[in-house]
Amino acid sequence: MGTTKSLLTAVLLATLTAAAQTTNQASPSQTPATVASQPAASNAAAPASTTATAPAPQTAAATQSLPPVTTMEDVVNRAIMREHALMDMLKTRNPLVETYLQNLKPDQQLGAVPKEDHYFLGRMDLGESVDRRDYLTKDSSFQKSMLGGVTKLFKFEYQPMGFSWMIFADREDFDRNHYEFKYVRREFLGDVRCLVFDITPKKDAGKGRFVGRVWVEDQDYNIVRLNGTYAPRPRNAYFFHMDSWRLNLIPGYWVPAYIYSEEGDFSYGAKDKMAFKAQSRIWGYDLKQAAKEDELTQLRVDSVKDDSTAAGDASPLEAQREWQQQAEDNVVARLQEAGLVAPEGEVDKVLQTVINNLEVTNNIDLPRPVRARVMLTSPLETFSVGNTIIVSRGLVDVLPDEASLAMVLSHELAHIVLGHNLGSKFAFNDRMLFTDESTYNNFGFRHNPEEETAADTKALDLLKNSPYAQKLDTAKLFLKELSARSPQLSALLTAHLGNSFVDTKSGQVTRLSALMTGGPELDQNKLDQISALPLGGRVKLNAWDDHVELAKSAPVAITSARDKMPFEVTPFFPRLTRLTSGAPTDNSTAAANTAVPVNSAPSSTPNSAANTTPSN
Repeated sequence: MGTTKSLLTAVLLATLTAAAQTTNQASPSQTPATVASQPAASNAAAPASTTATAPAPQTAAATQSLPPVTTMEDVVNRAIMREHALMDMLKTRNPLVETYLQNLKPDQQLGAVPKEDHYFLGRMDLGESVDRRDYLTKDSSFQKSMLGGVTKLFKFEYQPMGFSWMIFADREDFDRNHYEFKYVRREFLGDVRCLVFDITPKKDAGKGRFVGRVWVEDQDYNIVRLNGTYAPRPRNAYFFHMDSWRLNLIPGYWVPAYIYSEEGDFSYGAKDKMAFKAQSRIWGYDLKQAAKEDELTQLRVDSVKDDSTAAGDASPLEAQREWQQQAEDNVVARLQEAGLVAPEGEVDKVLQTVINNLEVTNNIDLPRPVRARVMLTSPLETFSVGNTIIVSRGLVDVLPDEASLAMVLSHELAHIVLGHNLGSKFAFNDRMLFTDESTYNNFGFRHNPEEETAADTKALDLLKNSPYAQKLDTAKLFLKELSARSPQLSALLTAHLGNSFVDTKSGQVTRLSALMTGGPELDQNKLDQISALPLGGRVKLNAWDDHVELAKSAPVAITSARDKMPFEVTPFFPRLTRLTSGAPTDNSTAAANTAVPVNSAPSSTPNSAANTTPSN
């Protein structure tokens, strides 16, 4: 029984993280998640991103040329047509997919809380045969339990359940021959009026067919949300429930962006063998194509001749600084090219303001300005390369206030002030010539213990002289909450490029741990004590062009300790809006296409007993 349970858990996790590699076309009767052994040779690395040009997005004029929709039968037919059009458009796209999963256990005071977590990051090829290439080394214990007693010459393969079945209702056979469509009602999702349909597979349609509900917007009749699971379930696979959301980020199409999954509960008498919550995010659809289009538009030719006395050769110190700047620029550009760092935007300016506050009040005058950028991943990490501080989206999400953000940035600023420069070797451009999937194997910006200790000491001095000196109680509570939760959140707290907040062996907080000796005691029963936020509450991500913005949501009062959910996974409920026809596809056009989980960041001080949720 224990072996069966571990195998089912492994199948679930592998499926959830899009570990789908299809080498043969599945027939309608094939099980989407049927486990099959294949020669190890079939597990070769996937080819580089395709260079094919994507079909031009459908314009409003093209949509208007279609026959008018007058009946619900017409709506269904149009929705099927648009779903297949979306699949065709995405065949040339290679977005990144991130899944963060928390297994749950019951807690008398806090309800369902994490007991362990898993993190997966990879790139999806949405061509004819959906493939996925991992950015991170697989969890060895997870891989061992998944493979069971199978030798290294074989691997498990999922055909074609994986992630392709989470972003589409049915990639192969979404049509009237395989499904029944039943109209339910009209409903608004944000600003978008939708027609709601229940979908069930027809008799003998095959295993692993979608069962659930879809929301179809009433203008072009694209599916904007899917909610359900797959059935019937075969004996050797486990189908999970999912709530999949799409955003209108380019004209004519709604692209998959967010997926929430949940199984099990702890109600009295429940017999669920496993319980988990998971968030999946997809981004970088236009990453490769946009880079090619920018090759010539970014070219500048300057013919200005500098005859000043400063136009001579650089001094040795100037040369050293130029070299470090070149390395810094190379690294940041390469991380953005790999889809790991967002383009410059408004969140960077917020981080920059806090850095400036620390610099000005401490009379710091550096020869080069300190910059800040946002990493798009969920694990809580920071690092600096040259004079650029990089902070992960997940960390910005869970920090409760500006003083806590200042605490995080002060540590990296201290490294810069102390001259702990890392990464100058990356001034050699040949070191940038690696695949996106091997980014984590080629980059690393970890400091030794001595430099980390020195940076902590300097950071405390910076905070002491800053405008945040009297506002650090919440920052101290954040570190205490981090310490209390760290044994259950090892994946979330594992830094992949910089130093982690906690020691990977002991689970003890190592970053600025001296701050935990003072301040208020952590008390979950105090509803006005917000030590950390749930994931996803502060930053919204444009899945098409990777721009990030700060989420803006109305406050919602906390009524019990269970409403706090520090560091936890919550559902997605984006407020949907339509992209204005013909508008540019930058982050400003999709500002209202937010994906803020229910009960996220408080909009005021940590003493206000309120979390925020978007209103539909």
